[in-house]
Amino acid sequence: MNKLNRVLLAGTIALVCASCRTEGLTTDYQVIPLPKVVNVTETEHFRLSSSTHVAYPENNGLLKRNAELLAGYLSQSTGSVHKTKAVAEGERPKNAITLAINPDIANKEGYVITATTKGITIEGQTGNGVFYGMQTLRKALAFPAEAQGAAILLPCGTIEDEPRFPYRGMHLDVSRHFFPVEFVKKYIDMLALHNMNTFHWHLTDDQGWRIEIKKHPKLTEIGSVRNSTVIGRNTGEYDNTSYGGFYTQDQARDIVEYAAERYITVIPEVDLPGHMLAALAAYPEMGCTGGPYETATKWGVFEDVLCLGNDQTMLFLEDVMDEIADIFPSTYIHIGGDEAPRVRWKACPKCQARIKAEGLKADREHTAEDRLQSWCMTRIEKHLNGKGRRIIGWDEILEGDVAPNATVMSWRGSEGGIKAAQMGHDVIMTPNTHCYFDYYQSTHKEEEPLAIGGHLPLEKVYALEPTASLTEEQAKHILGAQANLWTEYIPSTEHLEYMALPRMAALAEVQWTMPEKKDYTDFTLRLLHLTKLYKANDLNYAKHFYPKSDRVATAH
Repeated sequence: MNKLNRVLLAGTIALVCASCRTEGLTTDYQVIPLPKVVNVTETEHFRLSSSTHVAYPENNGLLKRNAELLAGYLSQSTGSVHKTKAVAEGERPKNAITLAINPDIANKEGYVITATTKGITIEGQTGNGVFYGMQTLRKALAFPAEAQGAAILLPCGTIEDEPRFPYRGMHLDVSRHFFPVEFVKKYIDMLALHNMNTFHWHLTDDQGWRIEIKKHPKLTEIGSVRNSTVIGRNTGEYDNTSYGGFYTQDQARDIVEYAAERYITVIPEVDLPGHMLAALAAYPEMGCTGGPYETATKWGVFEDVLCLGNDQTMLFLEDVMDEIADIFPSTYIHIGGDEAPRVRWKACPKCQARIKAEGLKADREHTAEDRLQSWCMTRIEKHLNGKGRRIIGWDEILEGDVAPNATVMSWRGSEGGIKAAQMGHDVIMTPNTHCYFDYYQSTHKEEEPLAIGGHLPLEKVYALEPTASLTEEQAKHILGAQANLWTEYIPSTEHLEYMALPRMAALAEVQWTMPEKKDYTDFTLRLLHLTKLYKANDLNYAKHFYPKSDRVATAH
């Protein structure tokens, strides 16, 4: 379907008349992210009605769960209750959307949708693939207000699809501002809607420790609370209000399970050896000066970091990683490594003794203190490798000797990721130039909610090419891309949704769709359709891509 036809279709749907109630609403599969192959007719359709049910193979618990989710998605679009039904393997009942496993599909996250006049089948090599096929169907039906009580006509034919990258992530910082469990689940649902499979959960920082560690209870008793918060951009004025919150281990496990049901892996981050003031407030003996320390009340980078010459500090970190690994089953655990000043280490007798004992030497590119951080990261990596886990670090871990099996997350532009890929390390591209969703979306900052600065419009997110400047062999090390949401200036859920959406949709197409199929103008037309689901799910989103006459207020 060409762009003009799609615009005309959107207008037709928006002007639903009484006859549509009997004939049905016609939709298409021009969704976000755009599928790889869409081959459908314009003359034959499957009629989705209130009596359509969702079928799944009996004795398949994963597809049963998928069927229950799909029934809920259908009910949201049609206003009718759609039932699920177990059927014999290979059975294709009439007037049903049937979920099935097909081992012949090459990609483990790939899917095939086959629509006939009698029914629809969604097949995947795995339950993951079936789930993404469900998302495509769900987004094709994204006109809840118009469809209530009406039949929906879905074109007959096939869709064949698979993702470009295996890692498709979104990050959320809950240290600077804390968000309750129910919102974290809503955020996970946002990822699922956009075909993302990884939730990077930034749990600790200078301004608050947010995860329960049973062996070190002061981390949440003391480190989860700051006595006030700076107003604006480090103005020197404070609100004089205590601020805190943390997740129990049971709550974290509940979130992990909720995400897994949507085929999303939760990767926890405990940032070390810097960004640790909240931990030092709880256990001052782990710092180079011995304190006193307090959980940070303003934003920025602080000179007080963990004392790496202290044996108890390293044992503390291993204790924390033991409990983190027990809560989170993900292969990867993120250990940060960014913005760790070397000032305290240079003056600390214990750290200098560690440097000497380990034979850490400076060279033209790196100081001995740089190599001290690398020593710390390598030790933690070995500890986690012993548990069958792997580490991810921010690109600062390149400043020294990179831990041997580390995956690098490139945030200071793409340069760190390019360097790491050239060195043979796996890389996740998350450059601040294209993927920092705490940046302003418009140059009219006075009309926008407060942000950290910068300017990242929707079109620039869409323009990210994660493998640029790499050879074909080096590009194999690019696992995927991710956007980051740091929350220094994002205190509310409405504000957070506004900063994420619709930029998350642009990122989704970078992550999933092959670059030769991308077209920004076409993307914005499809985005108008997707925003109907944003509205149906009570999601706040920015409207800068709308025609000026259609734009409304920014954040709630």
